[in-house]
Amino acid sequence: MSVDVAALLAMTVEKGIPLEKLINSIEQTVTEAYGELPDAKPQGRAVLNRQTGEILIHVPQFNEEGVYTETITHSPEGFEAKIKSLVRKVLKEKMRAMNDAGIVAEFTGSVGDIISGIVQQGRDQNIIYVDLGKVEGKIPLAEQVPTENYKHGDRIKAYVVDVRQGEKGPEVTLSRTHPMFVKMLFTLEVPELKDHVVEIVGVSREPGQRSKVSVRSHRAGVSPKGALIGPVGARSKAVMDELNGEKIDIVDFSDDPAAYVASALAPARVTSVEIVDLEAKSAKVIVPDFQLSLAIGKDGQNVRLAVKLTGWRMDIHPDNPVARILKPSEIARAQAAAEQAAELALAAESQELRPTLASE
Repeated sequence: MSVDVAALLAMTVEKGIPLEKLINSIEQTVTEAYGELPDAKPQGRAVLNRQTGEILIHVPQFNEEGVYTETITHSPEGFEAKIKSLVRKVLKEKMRAMNDAGIVAEFTGSVGDIISGIVQQGRDQNIIYVDLGKVEGKIPLAEQVPTENYKHGDRIKAYVVDVRQGEKGPEVTLSRTHPMFVKMLFTLEVPELKDHVVEIVGVSREPGQRSKVSVRSHRAGVSPKGALIGPVGARSKAVMDELNGEKIDIVDFSDDPAAYVASALAPARVTSVEIVDLEAKSAKVIVPDFQLSLAIGKDGQNVRLAVKLTGWRMDIHPDNPVARILKPSEIARAQAAAEQAAELALAAESQELRPTLASE
């Protein structure tokens, strides 16, 4: 059986596969198939002639003393048709492998960015499958927002978390819950972010409920919060619409820890912030009595997000000492919720933040 060497060479040039590597794969596959035949000769191996393209089974011969004497060819009945089938299989696998490698290389450049596609009917109800054109992406259950529901044919945006070569082809893992998803959505809407006039310093998020985004400006006279909010709130609204109504607090970043902590607790108003332990990043926060519940948030959510955003522990107190006497149980419960939220946020921070976010 012969193969077209010129066609092999043309394919290797087009796909960037070394010719010798392709020929070795063909020879190895045919040799393995030959070895499984009942009448296979010992040490028989397939050899592809680089000039003619002919594939023969070479069998070395040895004398009684084990010294090599010559090489003969062996042509088992019906094996030529088998060789033809094997060559087609090898070429098909190599073509698919090169195509997969090209897809992986292409989408690897999209890791850490946003990509859009169309939701497909999947085999696993716990996974959202997304048609990305050349490949199908997957949003695992852990990367899905519990409050979101997508149907077949819906167009969806997602954050590219990982791209790798799987056993059945390229695998693109997407996320709708990643904190950086919020940052990249703003980047699509805010020209100042693309031009590096305004920078998003940090993002903390409880997907489907609330996010906090800290920003700063690198140009005098440019309001970072105003840039993200946009005219009549259009830019922030576009991001919230994409997140299906998830609330977003945009706060000012500051190199002063006290100012940053106070800003992070928005929309609550802070009376003062005292840095208790700079090394341990612990701060005592005083808020107006009527702002205590707002500062802590429902189930401690506001302070929890603020802790994750800043990396500072926050001990929140009302500024009215009378309130502690009149409503000790309420204050105690609120304070306990704040402390517990801060503990949980700090404990979870290292697990929730992805490598992309850590590099920011």
